[in-house]
Amino acid sequence: MNEPTWLHGTVRGGLHFGLEAWVRGAPGRGAVNDPIDVLVDDRNVFGPDVVWYRDGRVPGLHDPRPYAMPDLVAEVRSPSTWRFDIGTKPRRPPMSATGWVSCGSRTRPLPCCSASAVRRPSFDEALELTRGDLLSSPRLRGFELPLDELFGGG
Repeated sequence: MNEPTWLHGTVRGGLHFGLEAWVRGAPGRGAVNDPIDVLVDDRNVFGPDVVWYRDGRVPGLHDPRPYAMPDLVAEVRSPSTWRFDIGTKPRRPPMSATGWVSCGSRTRPLPCCSASAVRRPSFDEALELTRGDLLSSPRLRGFELPLDELFGGG
């Protein structure tokens, strides 16, 4: 697979930066990381764009990979992998047991999809966010990321 486009990397970096600022804003908020090998089942490992583990579940610095399923994963939509990101990945039982947010990076408004409940087999919530809107998650109390920060002046 090719490395992400500049736009994809900018959105992914913005998500990571926003989550990192939230994590560092108060104790007990867990940890965020960029793509890591996440164990889905005995034959599959995926690498979501951004992962978050709640406090008490954060992998150790020297733990071997693949790592346990995160509490929240984010995928930045790419035209070449979108069907896989919203089809195959979240339909795997362990993946659907986590919070999952997919965000488009090419269009405005920004399409975001998520599963509303643990163990939901597919996305059942869809949002269209535009400039001035806030990206948030009920799993991350107090986290709000202005969309303008993801796209800057672009």
